[in-house]
Amino acid sequence: LLYTIKFELRRTMVISIGLEGSANKIGVGVVKDGEVLSNPRHTYCAPTGHGFLPRHTAQHHRDHVLRLVKQAIQEAGISISDIDCVSYTKGPGMGAPLVSTAVVARTLAQLWNVPLIPVNHCIAHIEMGRQVTGADNPTVLYVSGGNTQVISYMNQRYMIFGETLDIAVGNCLDRFARVLKLSNDPCPGYNIEQLAKEGTRYLELPYCVKGMDVSFSGLLSHIEGTAVKMLASGQCTKADLCYSLQETVFAMLVEITERAMAHSRSDQVLVVGGVGCNLRLQEMLAIMAKERGASLCATDDRYCIDNGAMIAHTGNLMFQHDMETSIESSGVTQRFRTDEVHIAWRS
Repeated sequence: LLYTIKFELRRTMVISIGLEGSANKIGVGVVKDGEVLSNPRHTYCAPTGHGFLPRHTAQHHRDHVLRLVKQAIQEAGISISDIDCVSYTKGPGMGAPLVSTAVVARTLAQLWNVPLIPVNHCIAHIEMGRQVTGADNPTVLYVSGGNTQVISYMNQRYMIFGETLDIAVGNCLDRFARVLKLSNDPCPGYNIEQLAKEGTRYLELPYCVKGMDVSFSGLLSHIEGTAVKMLASGQCTKADLCYSLQETVFAMLVEITERAMAHSRSDQVLVVGGVGCNLRLQEMLAIMAKERGASLCATDDRYCIDNGAMIAHTGNLMFQHDMETSIESSGVTQRFRTDEVHIAWRS
């Protein structure tokens, strides 16, 4: 009887603290049974015209993570003794930032004598999206600076219907922002989105959909090679270029998402990842979904953008199914595919 009570408590009364640091954001979140108690984060912004380098990003994470841990616990209104497990991003992501975050997670788990949970970053985006929006079994469009995938759930796996063949859509947008010398604050994609609203002329760009997959590298090379000349000659404005780029890449994403919805007979589409908070992308997905008699599930930048709460929430689900790891096995990996993870918490 005592064992049964302990087991049920473990399944229903879990407080998890999660550390996310796979790219340029370091976040710490505290989640109790799906309820977000706190979710502070800090972003490393590279100088205008530059991307963020692994060593600089890792140093940024080391500089801010302990403050964020203290802030997360304080804002959650809990004590350290209330924490049941420490969750961290195992991958995918950039090597040095992942390592710097994992070291802190290991240390906290040992200091507090609680289990350590290794979380797949992509799965965390999906599970946080499902939790916040209430989506049941949606087709998922996962779009960020490092990933572009169309995903559907089947037999305790998130199966990838289609993905980028080269660079991620967020990387495409970020790199073009450097060409235009747009600020990295708060992020390049957001600044492209705002400038695109002023665009009045659509410029035809390469459109590359291959079955269920997409390719952005050729499109990026084309617009990088022509943008400066077109701007100098007065053929278009920066706003026109941002508008044209957004419309083209988002149309590609909507096409493969709709095809996946048709294959899986889904009546919901969930968009997650940093690019997922782009309102124009959400608008295009909503139009497509409505035409199919389906609905769009989307969140704002609190949960679309990398954050600690999504790691804590997914760690919570994994903890309830004994998916913890030993300190010796608590490494990180830059390549950790979405379809590698056993989704034990879904039937």
